[in-house]
Amino acid sequence: MKKNTIKKVREGFQGQRQISVPPYIVKNFLSKDPITRQLFITHIGYYPKAKFHHVERPAGSNQNILIYCAEGSGWTQMDDVLTDISASQFIIIPAKKPHSYGASEDNPWSIYWFHFQGEISEAIMQLILNYFKYRNVNITFNESRMQLFENIYDNLSLGYSNENLQYTNMVFYHFLSSLIFENKFKNINKGDRDIIKNTIEYMAENVMQPMSLDDFANYANLSVSRFSTLFKIKTGYSPVDYFNHLKIQKACQYLLFTDYNIKEIGYKLGISDPYYFSRMFTKTMSLSPKKYRQSKIK
Repeated sequence: MKKNTIKKVREGFQGQRQISVPPYIVKNFLSKDPITRQLFITHIGYYPKAKFHHVERPAGSNQNILIYCAEGSGWTQMDDVLTDISASQFIIIPAKKPHSYGASEDNPWSIYWFHFQGEISEAIMQLILNYFKYRNVNITFNESRMQLFENIYDNLSLGYSNENLQYTNMVFYHFLSSLIFENKFKNINKGDRDIIKNTIEYMAENVMQPMSLDDFANYANLSVSRFSTLFKIKTGYSPVDYFNHLKIQKACQYLLFTDYNIKEIGYKLGISDPYYFSRMFTKTMSLSPKKYRQSKIK
């Protein structure tokens, strides 16, 4: 596609979204706060099916630019090099770099984009450039990555409190890492996420059985160490602790809604030692089974 075939952009695109952080927020907070000054967003947007989208900046931009093409296609030109951009590819444009870009006429792109600055933004840009120097810039569409974008956008749309700005820009780190280290992000957020989710459902189905860490790792078809690490990342708990929480949750229901004695409840949950069951329950609920039943918590 030739750059000179691009028509002048019309005013806006149906369904477009954009937020520009006010300059005084950038000056007075984002560029000074120890949390955000390292890396912060100045503009964020989404342009769906952006027909006739065309931008030329002969002097470049004051911010670094990242554009992710979700659908359709477009092009970019830097250093007199014209590059076609397809779905699942992204563009990075360093600050002050003269450039132009736009949507294709036949199949206009839908793009998610950020402008960002900060003390380490140059290092981040160099990391991305180095990482993709000998790699294809294609990245797999990942719903979790798009959820990060939506999280940032939705929170920024609620205003510019200090806490909100710190939160959204910390999430932006995660978004960038999902691009640079896609394999790690994909493994944890896609395949491994399903494994952990399925294992938790397996735990719930077998909450009445005595089961071990080996049982769970075997079900997930992972080594014990790998499974334990992933499970802790996704839930914040070890697999055994999580399974015991499910058992105690079930025990609470028995205590409140049945007349089973404590020994019977422990036995039903696959715990033959009533003293062990009582200790585990008390540690989790900060009440003994007997006192919990007497409390009539509902």
